[in-house]
Amino acid sequence: MLKSDILILGGGTAGLVSALILKTRFPKKEISVVKSEKIGVIGVGEGSNEEWAYFVEFCGLDSNEVIRETDATVKLGIKYINWTDKDYIHNVDNRFYENSNIGQLAGSYIHSYVNDESQIDTTDDLIAKAQVPNTNETCSNQYHFNALKLRDYLEKKCKERNIKIHTDDIKDVITNDKGIDYITGEKQYKSDFYIDSSGFKKVLIGKLGVKWNSYDEYLPVNEAIAFPTEDTDEYPLYTSSTAMKYGWMWNTPVYGRWGNGYVFDNNYINAEEAQKEAEEYLGKKIEFIFKNIKFSAGSLDKFWVKNCMAVGLSSNFIEPLEATSIGGTITQVFMFMNYYDCANDLQVKQFNDKMAMVIENLRDFVILHYQVKKNDTEFWSNLKNLPIPPSLQHKLDLWKDRLPIREDFPSTGYCLFYEMNFISIMYGLKLLNKEALSKIYDGFSDYHKLRIKNTITEYNIIKNKWKNNTISHKKWLAKVRGV
Repeated sequence: MLKSDILILGGGTAGLVSALILKTRFPKKEISVVKSEKIGVIGVGEGSNEEWAYFVEFCGLDSNEVIRETDATVKLGIKYINWTDKDYIHNVDNRFYENSNIGQLAGSYIHSYVNDESQIDTTDDLIAKAQVPNTNETCSNQYHFNALKLRDYLEKKCKERNIKIHTDDIKDVITNDKGIDYITGEKQYKSDFYIDSSGFKKVLIGKLGVKWNSYDEYLPVNEAIAFPTEDTDEYPLYTSSTAMKYGWMWNTPVYGRWGNGYVFDNNYINAEEAQKEAEEYLGKKIEFIFKNIKFSAGSLDKFWVKNCMAVGLSSNFIEPLEATSIGGTITQVFMFMNYYDCANDLQVKQFNDKMAMVIENLRDFVILHYQVKKNDTEFWSNLKNLPIPPSLQHKLDLWKDRLPIREDFPSTGYCLFYEMNFISIMYGLKLLNKEALSKIYDGFSDYHKLRIKNTITEYNIIKNKWKNNTISHKKWLAKVRGV
């Protein structure tokens, strides 16, 4: 029987990221991963959000090494195409947060952009021209990855840090009054604590009496096809999310090719029809479908039960919009490591309560994207008939006459999306009440209006510096890769 302090079942991104974070936090503990060769990854491109940078810094990884070994490209946001009459980008510069708690100062700053209909970020010129600052450091904390190479890179880093990786197919899970006792495949594995990263199968946590809270009534899509396409001369600095007839399509550049997928509602079309529609939109034949995935949005009612915690797809799945999978795992494991050493019933309950807030925040943010006026197909027209969760409806009621503010969000610092993210989407979908915002802005003192003006001036100075010293995205990647 192979023994460890913490055993992670699953060798995908969620499991390997969890292993690296926990080994960094608990270097004296024996941490092991059991992976299956029979379970693959989607492998046609994977995106991260801001949490990736926290993970890289915490674990002492080299960002440029990550870029080289995972065929990564720089990501500055997500561009929403055809969701409304004007395409928009969700990209929030971290400097927005500097003023977010000073009343409505950050909000009025956004308002000044709403009036002249400029993109709400400081990197719009870079995005438009696919240019990045000509330095040795990346201009972003987000990336697109080749999912297969990301897995290989993370596994290599685990081995370098003496995290034992076993290849086995688990056939039996033995429980006792403390939770998971041991698991059996070709060998037996026993651990003090178990992390379930086995995906939708929930091999471990499923044995401990958890329930699945479905979000199907709120979210319209339930199936996806994923496929690669050939390389291009240049790469944009964003993920494309294009509204299709019965859902939406992602297009993600990675070095050497593209990863794509059509996420749709199979009550209207099937995978073959989705492929045909995607081919018509792209103007090319899709050579092969890498994956056809059917899914159900939802989350566990408890994420940590006894001596087991679920991460990744074992824990929750909303849908691919906003690329929250990696970031959700990172923030969950960061939270977990602060409770692990002192775990008791009270600590576990608070962890589960806080994680429920994190998932609710993630779910509500994704649902916000579907509050569109688009009605050119039955799919889009019927969105208005879908219920809105009370938690999101309450916020939308608050925001009828003002912008979101930090106090509108749950009392945990681990949420992925806050006021500026919600403002960005509401701005793009034209859900902001400009008349009410104008009254708020007009009520500011001259001093605060001057601060807003100075902030905009500062941002323009930064933009001009970038304009005068940029290089194309693909050339910058080649330079980092030593090509």
